[in-house]
Amino acid sequence: MENVSQIVQKVRQAPWRVQRQWIGLFLLGLVAVSMVAGLYLNITVRATLAGREIQTIQSDLIDKGRENSDFELQLAGLNSVESMQKRAEALGFQPASPEDITYVVVPGYAPTSTMDISESESASPDQRQNLTLQFEYTESLFDWIARALASSAYSGGQP
Repeated sequence: MENVSQIVQKVRQAPWRVQRQWIGLFLLGLVAVSMVAGLYLNITVRATLAGREIQTIQSDLIDKGRENSDFELQLAGLNSVESMQKRAEALGFQPASPEDITYVVVPGYAPTSTMDISESESASPDQRQNLTLQFEYTESLFDWIARALASSAYSGGQP
């Protein structure tokens, strides 16, 4: 009890100590608030800069897309039939007449045959045979599993 009374007496004798403590606590709180505000400001600035960079990249992407579309339009104009004919005539080309065409027969060359499967009714028997799908393409997953299990059981479970 005597210690407590001595401490109270010392505090009463030095009121500037209490003021210093209050000022210290106020400054400590001010520093803490300033640090939080500075951290918040730093994060906000970074997010703003990242958002602005994204907007710039998106704008560049849109511009490049428009430029690409312009180039595709120019290319389509250059590849049009009228444009190609004009350029060919300017280079001295002329349409070929039947007398100008020479067909070359290459011995042993078999051209690839095209087959119209939409009219399979009128197809020849050889063509109908080619229209049937192979077994591997008509087998269901369950059929394949059953066949695999049956073949593994038949072989005694050994690969």
